[in-house]
Amino acid sequence: MPDTRRLTRKGQATRDRIVVAAARLMLEQGVARTTIEDIQAAAGVSPSQLYHYFPGKDALVSAVIDHQAEQALDVQQGCLERLDTIDSLGRWRDVMVNIVTEMQCVGGCPLGSLASDLSDSDPVARTQLAGAFARWQQLIRDGLAEMQSRGELAADADPGELAVAMLAAVQGGLLLSQVNRDPEPLRIAVDTMIDHLHRLTRSVVP
Repeated sequence: MPDTRRLTRKGQATRDRIVVAAARLMLEQGVARTTIEDIQAAAGVSPSQLYHYFPGKDALVSAVIDHQAEQALDVQQGCLERLDTIDSLGRWRDVMVNIVTEMQCVGGCPLGSLASDLSDSDPVARTQLAGAFARWQQLIRDGLAEMQSRGELAADADPGELAVAMLAAVQGGLLLSQVNRDPEPLRIAVDTMIDHLHRLTRSVVP
């Protein structure tokens, strides 16, 4: 597989087009039902072009996971790195709810969908996805740890455990919103965790 650092601008654009087409198809119809021929047609490339960049479907799946992880984590980082109070989590919630609403609750979480498709059948993909979720979890943990250092969160609270619970709430909320075609489950799940954090908040004495 060509080193992406050495691709020409045109070559990078072609590779990106293939990955975006594969990501869309895999989200819409699942990884197993997406064929190389489907991806070629959607990306508008020949078999030789596709195989120049990706020796097989496994390499494409890996690239799609990287693509979806970067897309999701760019949005998450933009919100989570600006956390300064527990209430600021509400702005993060609003961003996610707005995205789900704009998508009419179709598709769910791209990373969650890939994990559901691949975790039991592809150990390499499962490890790659676990790494992506670990990065997401770390973003949440870092925000909560910063709140704790400012006295916004009780000293005996565990930011790591709370980050796991918050990410689980987000993923469960996204799934239920997808099934019900309603963003409310996501809002309720995250709000419930925010309420829990409020109960752990330590009042700062002047």
